[in-house]
Amino acid sequence: MAFDGLFTKAMVEELSELLSGGRVNKIHQPYKNETIMVIRARGKNNKLLLSAHPSYARVQVTETVQDNPSEPPLFCIMMRKHLDGAILEKITQNGLDRTIVFEFKGKNEIGDISYKQLYVEIMGRHSNIILVDKEKNTIIDSIKHIPASLNSYRTILPGSKYIDPPSQNKKNPLTADAETVIQSIDFNGGKLGKQLVAAFEGMSPLISNEIVSRTGLANRETIPPAFLEVIKPLQKKAYTPIMIDNGEKTYFYMTDLPHLNGERIIFDTLSMLLDRYYFGKAERDRVRQQANDLERLISNELQKNRSKISKLERTLEEAENAGEYQRLGELLTANLYAVQKGMTEIEVLNYYDETGAKITIPLDPQKNPADNAQKYFSRYQKAKNAIIVVQEQITKTNEEIQYFESLLQQLESASPRDIEEIREELAEEGYMKARNVKKKKKMEKPSIEEYVSSDGTSIHAGKNNRQNDYLTNKFARRDDIWLHTKDIPGSHVVIRSDDPSDQTILEAAMIAAYYSKAKESSSVPVDYTKVRYVKKPSGAKPGFVIYDQQHTVYVTPDEGKVMEMKK
Repeated sequence: MAFDGLFTKAMVEELSELLSGGRVNKIHQPYKNETIMVIRARGKNNKLLLSAHPSYARVQVTETVQDNPSEPPLFCIMMRKHLDGAILEKITQNGLDRTIVFEFKGKNEIGDISYKQLYVEIMGRHSNIILVDKEKNTIIDSIKHIPASLNSYRTILPGSKYIDPPSQNKKNPLTADAETVIQSIDFNGGKLGKQLVAAFEGMSPLISNEIVSRTGLANRETIPPAFLEVIKPLQKKAYTPIMIDNGEKTYFYMTDLPHLNGERIIFDTLSMLLDRYYFGKAERDRVRQQANDLERLISNELQKNRSKISKLERTLEEAENAGEYQRLGELLTANLYAVQKGMTEIEVLNYYDETGAKITIPLDPQKNPADNAQKYFSRYQKAKNAIIVVQEQITKTNEEIQYFESLLQQLESASPRDIEEIREELAEEGYMKARNVKKKKKMEKPSIEEYVSSDGTSIHAGKNNRQNDYLTNKFARRDDIWLHTKDIPGSHVVIRSDDPSDQTILEAAMIAAYYSKAKESSSVPVDYTKVRYVKKPSGAKPGFVIYDQQHTVYVTPDEGKVMEMKK
C-alpha cells in the first residue's frame, strides 16, 4: 500500500503546518466510512477528509465536493457535539504506524475546558476513526464499532478504554545506519524486499523494492548504501509528491521511485496528489454498491432487447418471402380444374420459371381447391402486413438498446446523486417501482457540472439523461455550441459561447469523449453544432436528440486535463 507509515509521517507534517491552531467550523459525514471536517486556519477554510474506507482509507485536505445526507449519521452527531468549535492543537503519529492522532481543545456542556483525541487508523479493511475523551482515555464513539467477539485484543465501543493497536516492534528506518541494516537482513534468506518490510516500521513493498532495485546485485555491500540513499531525502523532509502511471497501474508516493516506469506527474502537496489519485476511485466504489441493482436491471433489459432483435430479424426474413405465397396461390388458381378435394399436393407448371420447370404445391386435404388457393393468398397478405409491424418493432427495440447502452455508460461516471436521478428516471419510464419516499414539493433542477476552458469560457456537461435534457433543452441558449460523441453513447456538453475558440471546442470535445463509452479510446469523433440545430423528437426516450449542421473533431480523452478544467 502506498499510504504506508513513511507517507503517513509526511502527511502529518503537511497537515500540522496547514491546520495546527485552526478551529473546527463544520463537520459532515457524507458517506458511511468518511468524515469531513472544515477547519478554519491561517485565514482559510480547509476541508479535512478522514476516510476509513476498506480500500481507500486516507487522511488529506481535499478540494472535492461531496453530497451530504439529509440527516447526519450518529457518529457525525457525536463529532459535532464534542468537536464543533474546538481548536486543533496538534497532529501526531504513533511512531511510524499508520495511526494519526488529532488533539482538540474545546468546552463541554457546562463550559469547562475539555480535551478530545481523534484517532484515524489507516489499516485497510480494519481502518477506523475513533473519538476519545483524552482525560479518561475512553472511547466516545467510532465510525466502526468492533465488539469483543470480533477482536479480543481491543474492543472499540462507546465507553471502552482506548488501546493502541498492537506494536510490531520494528526498527525506525529514519534513524537506522548501515550496521543496523546489515544486522536486520538474512542475506541468504532471499526476498530482501520482504525482509526490509518485516524489519523496519513504516515501510511498504513500494519503497523496499526501490531500495533493492538500486543495488544492482543485492548483497551486504550494496544494500546499506542503497537503503540510506532512499531514506536520506525522507530524513530531510525533502518530499516530491509524485504519481506514476505505467498504463496498467498507477502508483503514488512522496518521493520519486525510479524503478517504476511510466508517466510522472509531480504535485505541490501530498493532498493535491491524493485528490488526483483518488479522483473518482472511492466514489466509483460507492456508486457500484448503490447502483448494483440498477446495473443488473439495465443489463437484463439490454440482453432481453438484443435477443428480441434477433427474433424480429428472423421473423422479418421469413416475412420477406411473402411473394412466394402469392406465386403459389396464383399457380394454384390457374390449375384449380386439376385439383380435387382430398389431395395432399399437386405438381403444376411454374410459369414464373423461364425454364418451364414444374413445382409441387402442398395442399390441405380437408379444404376444397378454392380454399387451398385462398389459404396461400391469406398467408401472403399476413406476411406482407407483418413486415410493417416487424420493422416498427425493430426500430423501437433498437431505440431501447440505444437507451440502455447510454444508461450503462452513465453509470460508469455517475456520482451518488446521479444514481438517484437515474433510478427516478427508470421508475418514471416504468422499468422499476418507485421508492416509497415523500414527493418533493417541487422538482429540483438537475446539478450540471461546470468546467472552464484554457481561455476562461464556461463549459457544462450532463452526466445522466435528466441532466442532458435540462442542459440541452432548458439551460443552453440557442446559439451556444452543443457537443456529443458521434454515434457513441455519451454526455451532452454545451459551450456557453456562440463563437468559441478552436482550443475551447477541442477541450469541450475532450470532456464529451471522457464522459462517453469511448472514454478509454483514442481519436474519438465528437460532433458539434449550435443548440438551435438540436431537436428532441416527440415521444423520444430521455436524453435522446437528433441534430444537423454538425462538424466533427477527433480527440483523445485525458482524465488529468478534464480534472484541471473542472470548476
